[in-house]
Amino acid sequence: MNVNPLAGALGAELSGVNLSQTLSPEVREEMLDALHQHLVIFIRDQELTCAQHHAFAGNFGPQIEHPFTKGLDEWPEIIEIIRSPGEAYSWDSKFHSDLMFLEEPPMGASLYAVEVPPYGGDTMFVNMYLAYETLSDGMKKLLSGLRAINHSGSPANYATPGAMTGKQGEAMEASHPVVRTHPATGRKALFVSPGFTRRFEGMTDEESRPLLDFLCGHALRPEFSCRFRWSPGAVAVWDNRVSLHRAVPDFFGEVDRYRRVMHRVTIGGDRPV
Repeated sequence: MNVNPLAGALGAELSGVNLSQTLSPEVREEMLDALHQHLVIFIRDQELTCAQHHAFAGNFGPQIEHPFTKGLDEWPEIIEIIRSPGEAYSWDSKFHSDLMFLEEPPMGASLYAVEVPPYGGDTMFVNMYLAYETLSDGMKKLLSGLRAINHSGSPANYATPGAMTGKQGEAMEASHPVVRTHPATGRKALFVSPGFTRRFEGMTDEESRPLLDFLCGHALRPEFSCRFRWSPGAVAVWDNRVSLHRAVPDFFGEVDRYRRVMHRVTIGGDRPV
């Protein structure tokens, strides 16, 4: 298996591996090492059934259902994310770490490109290790021990007309440390996002906003990011604990007449510390 870095901050493309087959223990360890080093890995030119995609994601942890979006009938852990031609709404167009409102947010996710436009609809990723490590010592001291409230927003936001079906449920929130430690690498990372983080524990939204705006703006600096251009059969796996991601909703003009269909498996995680 070959590992080719995509950008200086994070991201690597892997080649020489067939994800439709059961991974050997050696290849699985190489892939985990690549994920820990690069935070997000990409493998192109795969042909996966739902069963094969589901099994591949299981190499990284338990496959779990999304709390607010129904999966496929036979594979409830697989969400089919569809953007139809002319549709203005983009399901995940804000930077975020998935499901931060859970007490145990996901370890990561595996996203498989079923149908993509010839251009547009890229996905961007941000390295939250770098977001933390480039802060001043004074800011690191201020954030030490600080916790933040992460809120789901309305469950209705997780469905799209005619494409993705929502589940009944109440809005959710969870408190997590603003700086978390990766259980495998021991490195510290910033754990806030514009998509979910509402306020610091014990403070109001208004009191929290100036510092949250700074932290989120700092994290989204271009030099901390990479951008992946999808092709049919491409797979991405990201470490949700130490990265943010977003779809780029640049469906304008000619590209607006194409569909984008992705299959995502969410991978269970643990309580941030």
